[in-house]
Amino acid sequence: MSAPDAVTVAAAVVVRGDLYLVTRRLEGTHLAGLWEFPGGKCEPGESHEACLRREILEELGTSIRVGRRLLSTRHAYGVRLVELHFFECELDADPQPMLGQDVRWVARDELRVLPFPEADAALIALLTGH
Repeated sequence: MSAPDAVTVAAAVVVRGDLYLVTRRLEGTHLAGLWEFPGGKCEPGESHEACLRREILEELGTSIRVGRRLLSTRHAYGVRLVELHFFECELDADPQPMLGQDVRWVARDELRVLPFPEADAALIALLTGH
């Protein structure tokens, strides 16, 4: 059996008041239709922070300030191994759906009921205390 393909992802946990910023994965992408914390795949040699700044600008049309790492986790989706790094972040402007994706601010309790990728389970448990 061959080793799974590894993908490194950086994601932003953005909080305003009591609400968290989430986006919905586009149709035609891996895990389409699921909600996620915005971010994306790191390019070879790219730091997690640089990846987040690039991805948020591309996806949400704003610059971002990257804070401390909240959690790192790994999850295997068949032959695809995803290594996720979640960071506290602050947006410099209101997010705009640059790719036509759904963008929502949701309450902490909604994080437990929205459909998220399995790889996000540890972060949601951390954020919701469950």
